[in-house]
Amino acid sequence: MCGIAGLAGGDASRHEMTVGAMGSSQAHRGPDGTMHAASVDGRAVLAMNTLLIANPQAMPGPYLDRPTGVLLAFNGEIYNFRQQANAWGIELADRESDAHFLLRAWAKIGPSCLDGLDGMFALAVYDPRVRKLFLARDRLGEKPLYWRLDGGRLAFASEVTTLTGYGSAPPVLRPEMVFIETPTGADTPFQGIQMLAPATVMAFDTATGSLAQYTWWSLEGRQPFEGNYKEALARFSVVLAEQVPLRVPAGDFALLLSGGLDSSVLAYLMRPPVCITVRYPGQDRLDESRTAAVIARDIGAELVVVEPDTADFTTVLPHMVSALDYPMGNASTFSEYMAYRKASDLGLKVVVGGLGPDEFLMGYVRHSLVLFGPDAVLAAGLEAYRPLAAKLMHTAGQTLDPAEAVTRLVLRGPDPEGRIRDLVGGAMSRAGGDLARALTLADLATAWRPLVMTSDKLASAYGLERRSPYLARDLVELSYRLPVEHKIVDPAEGKRILRDAAKALGLPREVWGSRDKLGFASPVPAWLNGPLAAWADDRIRTALTEAPVAWRPLLEGGLKPGGRFDRSRMQALMAAAWFSDQTVRAAA
Repeated sequence: MCGIAGLAGGDASRHEMTVGAMGSSQAHRGPDGTMHAASVDGRAVLAMNTLLIANPQAMPGPYLDRPTGVLLAFNGEIYNFRQQANAWGIELADRESDAHFLLRAWAKIGPSCLDGLDGMFALAVYDPRVRKLFLARDRLGEKPLYWRLDGGRLAFASEVTTLTGYGSAPPVLRPEMVFIETPTGADTPFQGIQMLAPATVMAFDTATGSLAQYTWWSLEGRQPFEGNYKEALARFSVVLAEQVPLRVPAGDFALLLSGGLDSSVLAYLMRPPVCITVRYPGQDRLDESRTAAVIARDIGAELVVVEPDTADFTTVLPHMVSALDYPMGNASTFSEYMAYRKASDLGLKVVVGGLGPDEFLMGYVRHSLVLFGPDAVLAAGLEAYRPLAAKLMHTAGQTLDPAEAVTRLVLRGPDPEGRIRDLVGGAMSRAGGDLARALTLADLATAWRPLVMTSDKLASAYGLERRSPYLARDLVELSYRLPVEHKIVDPAEGKRILRDAAKALGLPREVWGSRDKLGFASPVPAWLNGPLAAWADDRIRTALTEAPVAWRPLLEGGLKPGGRFDRSRMQALMAAAWFSDQTVRAAA
């Protein structure tokens, strides 16, 4: 995981020290060095925190193409860069990496090179030939990138807090942070700072100060898969077997192995030397470590078991929230954090996880609730999800509009202005009438952002690169195109085609036959209503005396005990820890 930061404008070179400080503030993202460089015309200064993965002998960035003056700062990995270099006639020396390929590709063909890339990235390119700074992100937003305008200059960085240090940015409560635990779209909880949307290119003209943005890739409009299930399974299995191994790094790495379907398939396809699982003593329902042990033994991997407790949580909370930049909801945040910390302790640089199949192959219980209805889901044996199903069971026998059903299921609070309803409705209207596709697009518009941001930010806090092989372009596009019956036919068993691929791979029945999704879930909500209740209340009440008025309802909501599916207390506690940070308090 690398980091990028910089500034563009007519007098950018006069602020070189500022950009150097911006890069230094996120140096943890690049343990192999932080450097900055000015463009040949002085209109841009780019900084880069380098973590060398693709070629450990490569020079750290930023990178300059001397014939054209094009300057690049790059965060990510391009998995097909050697194939594309050959296809586009781009020569690479022994010590050069995917960043050098990207630099020359951009100098040669400009932003259109993005369509040929298979990987995860956030990048900044300054091209003196047109006096423009270009910012771009990967298709699904695996790598973060934030920006702000300051007079005639544009500043950008991989982390929000880097930009809050650049200039005043008071915290702002976005309503969605109460409703669904995350800002949506381009918003951040800092005034004047925005996130560049996934699959977006932004061009900033340093001569005129004008901005232009466009989307360079989308899922909408793709033609449905044509063929029967047998043909679809064969195609899916081939793409899976081709794409996942491309994400295997050259050196040692760890797989986050929950024992569930997604990570177990990765274990067999990637053969990691180390698997890390998280287990909570006394929490048998959350414990999949036995299955993880079977998988690790079967592939010959070392299994490292992390067993966090309440003392660990209270100790790491400040750093965890600081690493996230701002509070965001994710049921596995604490478990992920502890797994990344262990990977760092083991001296590893790359960690792999199973993000993606749930969204694209109908893996969440909320998908089943919308597709089959609450009665069918409960009858299928998922009684533990009755509190979630109850959100759809108060309509006096009336059938809910799918957009209304999805909205009810994703909301964790009121939606008085209908913002989330409009967001979900807009996503579903772009799906061409296919409900499974609509559910995927709705997920990407709501719950997806904190998942990918958590993975990147927590891994980066320990100088790690996080890879998510299921987000390979070909796999994502194929999964989206499949009809709903290829994804789910049983309310209790989503991801049908991946389950059948797992059977063909010879995975144990415990993996592909599981009817409940656990992942890296943690008992933190229960802790906050039990042994840590007084501790949590104290910290939330302290924050109430310091936080801006607009934030107080979110904090006050955390003083009420919650149920199994209620993360209000966790969200309030994260906000309390956030406000205790001196940087945030100063901004407020």
